[in-house]
Amino acid sequence: MISVRHSHEDTVVFSLVLAASLSAQSLDDAQLLARRTLGAGVSYTHEDWSQYWEGTLSRSNGNVGSVSTQTVTLLSAYGVTDRLTVLAMLPYVWTEASQGPLHGMHGIQDLTLGAKYRLLSTPFTDQGTLRAIVVAAVGTPASDYTPDFLPLAIGLGSKRAGGRLTLNFQAHQGWFLNGSAGYTWRGKVTLERPSYYTNGRLYLTNEVKMPNVADYVFTAGYQKGRLCVPISFSWQNTLGGGDIRRQDMPFVSNNMDFTKLEGMVMYTLPSPRDLSIRFGTSQVMDGRNVGQSTTFSGALFYLLHF
Repeated sequence: MISVRHSHEDTVVFSLVLAASLSAQSLDDAQLLARRTLGAGVSYTHEDWSQYWEGTLSRSNGNVGSVSTQTVTLLSAYGVTDRLTVLAMLPYVWTEASQGPLHGMHGIQDLTLGAKYRLLSTPFTDQGTLRAIVVAAVGTPASDYTPDFLPLAIGLGSKRAGGRLTLNFQAHQGWFLNGSAGYTWRGKVTLERPSYYTNGRLYLTNEVKMPNVADYVFTAGYQKGRLCVPISFSWQNTLGGGDIRRQDMPFVSNNMDFTKLEGMVMYTLPSPRDLSIRFGTSQVMDGRNVGQSTTFSGALFYLLHF
């Protein structure tokens, strides 16, 4: 009965996607803002699951029924130069269980800051352009929420730092391919209790060592004019952590692996010219200690040129 994390650098519990403009502006794409361009927007995500993996066992649980998560995220990005874009996002999260005695939680989750830098952009064959982007990102809890109440906690409460490399091929005809790989280091989490049991051991401390995470994203799509339609397949591999114990609640340092399929449509309106909209959906296909969730999202993003 664990909530699944969907974003890539930020190893958190919920879907947080830095995207909405035609150029997407997520941490795993190959797009940058033009120099002295400011982007600001808001996104809404609704995630729901009733089946989850307890270790590798797929099951449901009448104590929670269906678990839903709603997230409203403030997004911003700025083009420092044509090769460097900085990003920020801050989500507010609500959780709810349809059955049982557990009450949902709500509050500000984690502040995430990132920077994207284009290493190269060069013609590749006579079909299009090859680009390479490096990303650095950090995250920290932005409120004093408790992570020790999964699946209804609003986050994992861990400070994070991550790096990413993305390769992109953009064809002249409009289709494109992306391959992105990232690694996230996670800091210890402090619980409001003197001991805990996980992975077959009793720990007489309130500090939990969090496993690091590797993730990979492969995207194919079409981008031309005002329209962008990407379809992506992603895989998260948690490098350590134990499984949910039989009939037990999930724990903050569990091994949370998943594969996910996602599609979206992004369109820049003809008027106002710099306002973009995005709609997307995703489905967790397989996992370990995560919910088999379905997610729907929408976003608005506006660009200001200085």
